[in-house]
Amino acid sequence: MPTTLQNKTALVTGANRGIGKALVETFLKHGARKVYAAVRDPKSAEALVAAHGDRVVPLRLDLADADSILAAAAAAPDVSIVVNNGGVLTTTGPLDDAVFDSLEYEMEVNVRGLLRVARAFAPVLKANGGGAFAQVNSVVSLKSFANFATYSASKAAAYSLTQALREALAGQGTEVYSIHPGPIATDMGAAAGLADIAEPPSLVGEALVAAMAKGEFHVFPDSMAKQIGEAYAGFAAGVIEAAGGEG
Repeated sequence: MPTTLQNKTALVTGANRGIGKALVETFLKHGARKVYAAVRDPKSAEALVAAHGDRVVPLRLDLADADSILAAAAAAPDVSIVVNNGGVLTTTGPLDDAVFDSLEYEMEVNVRGLLRVARAFAPVLKANGGGAFAQVNSVVSLKSFANFATYSASKAAAYSLTQALREALAGQGTEVYSIHPGPIATDMGAAAGLADIAEPPSLVGEALVAAMAKGEFHVFPDSMAKQIGEAYAGFAAGVIEAAGGEG
């Protein structure tokens, strides 16, 4: 079922920069009434408030802090669209000494954080008619890379949970979207050494809006993502999208 943004209230985690900031700006551009910028430090969203006024509401949310997520859900009872964009990345290989520490760190934020957000906001979305829940995963959820081994593992786990959420939330009328960017021009992308091939974060926001309008579960926003998405399309349509849930 399609999801529209017109006059809707949304919440985006990790909204102060990169993909999160682009999502906020894209949502406002496409008619969202208000967007909660859910960030660890609300002061980091001041630039968004300066640009958009009271259409942007900073809200403290830390993906590693369950209490902060529950508090954010209580403070945003009018939300009908939630995008869990926040996440962390290390450049850790499977044989590196830091592999277990990196894996635990990324699983804590990228996987457990997703579950915390989904569990906290599912009742809010249900109370507001169902709405939509989107998770920013990555192309590495489908294709692992040795230098990003633990990050890839965490995103593969997050993608698996996103599929489960699609099925679990269908009964309350909540549409679920799985976003799989490739190299995007963000601080995280630069830290990963991908600046030379990165594409604008605005692509992610526009691709999500387009997918929501069509009710498409998978979102492949940039050149690398589209290439991987095309190769994956048959399996996605025949197995992932056909197995449980709606959309």
